[in-house]
Amino acid sequence: MSQSNFVSINDIQAAQLRLAGIAHRTPVLTSRTVNDRTHCEVFFKCENFQRTGAFKFRGAYNALAQLSPAQKNQGVLTFSSGNHGQAIALAGKLLNIPTTIVMPDDAPTVKQTATKSYGAEVILYNRQQTNREELAQNLASDRALTLIPPYDHPHVIAGQGTAALELVQEVGELDLLLVCCGGGGLISGCAIAAKALLPDVRVIGVEPALADDATRSFYTKTLQTVKNPQTIADGARTPSLGKITFPLVLQYVDDMVTVSEQAISRTMFFLWERMKIVVEPTGVLAAAALLEDVVTAPGKRVGVIISGGNVDFLTFSPP
Repeated sequence: MSQSNFVSINDIQAAQLRLAGIAHRTPVLTSRTVNDRTHCEVFFKCENFQRTGAFKFRGAYNALAQLSPAQKNQGVLTFSSGNHGQAIALAGKLLNIPTTIVMPDDAPTVKQTATKSYGAEVILYNRQQTNREELAQNLASDRALTLIPPYDHPHVIAGQGTAALELVQEVGELDLLLVCCGGGGLISGCAIAAKALLPDVRVIGVEPALADDATRSFYTKTLQTVKNPQTIADGARTPSLGKITFPLVLQYVDDMVTVSEQAISRTMFFLWERMKIVVEPTGVLAAAALLEDVVTAPGKRVGVIISGGNVDFLTFSPP
C-alpha cells in the first residue's frame, strides 16, 4: 500500500461515527456581506466552535480512541504549538488517558493555560534552540509513551477530515473548498472527504506567505521546509508537510496559495466585526484567500474551513 492510500473515505466515515455525540457538529455560517464582496456563495464551516476551540479535537479523539488498553494506561505524548495539545489533553481526560504535551515557550498563553486546565503535563521548550520532534521522540521513548503527532498520523488525518464531511453533508454541492494548511493533516483529510462526495470540487490550500513550505512543496513536487517562520498564524509554523500528508496533498489538492500577514490580520478583524465570530490568525487563512482576492470564484459555491478560534486578544490591535 502506498503512503497516499493510508487514509480513505471509509476511515473518515468511521471517524465520524466514533466522534458522534462527542465532538461538536459545528455550525455552517453564511454572510450576505461576504457573498456580495466575493461575488460567490460562501459557506463557512466554523471549527472555532469545536471543543477546545479548533478542528484538532476531531483528530486527537479519533486517534486516542483507537489505542490499545495498554497504550491508554501508559499514556500519550504529543508536540504542539497549542491547538493539538489542547485537543490531546481533553481527549485524554475524556478517555482517562494520561497526556504529556511538548509546547514552545512562546505559544499563546491562552493555549498553554487551556492545555494545563485539561490535566495535561506541559513541557516547554525554546523553539530557536530545540528540535521539537527530537525532544518529543526522546521523551516518548524514555517514558514508554505513545507519540501522537499533530498531523502526520492516519487516525489524526481521518478525524480532521470529518470537518469537510459534515460540511458537504449539510450544504451539498460545492465548486470550491478552501482549507488552511500547516502540516497538512486538515487539508489532506478534508480533500479526501470532499473528493469522495464531490468528485468535481476543487480543493485549494492556503498558507501564510512567511510559511510557504507546503506551497513550494506542491509546485516543486519535492518536500520543502521552513524554519521558525515569524507569522502571526502560529498554527501554520510547522517546519514541513509530513511523510503521510505530503503525498496526500499531491494526490488530492488542486492548488496551493499564500496570503500576507496584513491579509491575515485584516480578515481576522473583518470576521470578528462583521460575522461576530472569534477566529484566530491561522483560522482565517482560507477566508483571507477569498476575501483578499487571492482566489476568485464568481458565481460559484465555495466552502471555507474556519479552523480555530483560540486568540490571545492582548497581542492584537486593529490593522
